[in-house]
Amino acid sequence: MSDLTAVPKGIAGPSNFLDERLGGASALKRNLRKIFPDHWSFLLGEIALYSFVILLLTGTFLTLWFKPSMAEIAYDGSYAPLKGVMMSQAYASSLEISFDVRGGLLIRQMHHWAALLFIAGMMVHALRVFFTGAYRKPRELNWIIGILLLSLALAEGLTGYSLPDDLLSGAGLRITEGVAISLPLVGTYVTFFLFGGEYPGEDVVSRFYSLHILLIPGILLALVSAHMVLMWVQKHTQMPGKGRTNHNVVGAPFYPAFMAKAGAYFLFTLGVISGLATFAQINPIWLFGPYTPADVSAGSQPDFYMGFLEGSLRIMPPWEINLFGTAHAGTLPLSVIIPALVPLGIIMTGLALYPFLERWITGDHREHHIADRPRNNPHRTAIGVSAITFYGVLWLMGANDEISKVFNVSLNVTTYAGRVMIIVAPVIAYIITYRMCLGLQRSDAAIIGHGVESGVIKRLPHGEFIEVHTPPAEDLEAHLRGKEPVRMLPVLEDKSGIPPKGMRGPLGKLRARMSKAYGGEKIPLEEEHAHEEEKAAIGAGGDDRSLTH
Repeated sequence: MSDLTAVPKGIAGPSNFLDERLGGASALKRNLRKIFPDHWSFLLGEIALYSFVILLLTGTFLTLWFKPSMAEIAYDGSYAPLKGVMMSQAYASSLEISFDVRGGLLIRQMHHWAALLFIAGMMVHALRVFFTGAYRKPRELNWIIGILLLSLALAEGLTGYSLPDDLLSGAGLRITEGVAISLPLVGTYVTFFLFGGEYPGEDVVSRFYSLHILLIPGILLALVSAHMVLMWVQKHTQMPGKGRTNHNVVGAPFYPAFMAKAGAYFLFTLGVISGLATFAQINPIWLFGPYTPADVSAGSQPDFYMGFLEGSLRIMPPWEINLFGTAHAGTLPLSVIIPALVPLGIIMTGLALYPFLERWITGDHREHHIADRPRNNPHRTAIGVSAITFYGVLWLMGANDEISKVFNVSLNVTTYAGRVMIIVAPVIAYIITYRMCLGLQRSDAAIIGHGVESGVIKRLPHGEFIEVHTPPAEDLEAHLRGKEPVRMLPVLEDKSGIPPKGMRGPLGKLRARMSKAYGGEKIPLEEEHAHEEEKAAIGAGGDDRSLTH
């Protein structure tokens, strides 16, 4: 029989090696035996992490051949339809990577697919953290770092998307210039800083290149490292279940279990991205041609992560403010400023502030290491789904021209429908989600109170047929009983009818009402009690005649 307390050789050897030279054996042993909880949703963040690693590797390969210059040359490469066409060196080098560099097209498409998966992985990971309440104390700082990572990833995607200088990326760059120059007071300065003069200028590709391969990746790498270190120090949240509390972690050790799982998952992510790059064409820049400011191709669509900004621009009414009643005194193009800043500001600012707003409303200052099931905090879940709906409507409206074409619907109809849906759809989503969460809580309460349907039908002595319920499995019951009521502020009045000090003013009264609505136990878990007639039937043997579903 093996000694379960013995240190595995794979840990003991490196630990002794480092200890003899650096004195770090105890730290290495402790960290390699760190316990990680096991739940499929915890792997969502790893998709983003592994995609980021693939981005760094493929991006390094692409920098060896890409020329970040807007100097005009006549194309003389392998792609015959563009031979002799005047284009920038950036576009010509992108064509060279695609057609003349061995494996260049595969790597370029892997880079593009990895970028999409990187941002998608971060979005889904953020939703998992939000819906399970994993952003609560002590993880608020890590949550903020995650929001910064997502924001920077959007900027990184925008700068990289613009580098090939093809017609499609140029159309996106034109929108970027329009948004920048519309900013009050600083718009012209920002535009000249980015483009080096009047649009399109001669420096935008080289400046975006520096941002894309140096500045933003450096910040991303630093934030990813900080994110991982904080997660390691604070330990991972875990789902409620048997033996799991706020003071322990139930799972497998980092070495060898988690390392093996992580290694396999990295290879799986690499395989999916390689498969997509091989069989699913993306961004065929040779079909779009070089960018010229006078041309815009029909049906131009940005990558998915910028789709919601495109949609907000399309459905926004043509509002503007002319200062002092005349355009010569200054114009605020609200039709550009609002779509560019407000939707993104609402989503990112709301995400960043939510942990602190929730703590202010509930008064919950405890540490939380057990994740919530989304159904057990129905208001939070409903808010999250309404935000997803808000984003989804804008994302859908980013393709309203394609929708009009495919379904033969007037473009004006889709635009007006989008303006209505952006207000109505999140409200409907909130109501439906809230009711669904309550329904799921009632289902959990029924399992605790009455047991699980067994499929066995009993006939009672007086002729009634009933289905026999069995007690839930021990792990299922522990999972359901991990629910705890959402905290509420103590708003009891004293003997004189005076509310607590913090609840007396208008803001305090609003806080008290919000706490009462947001917190509390909506559907309490019922105490275990079998159906009385089932007890009688089982205790007395019932009727020998039984049916099974």
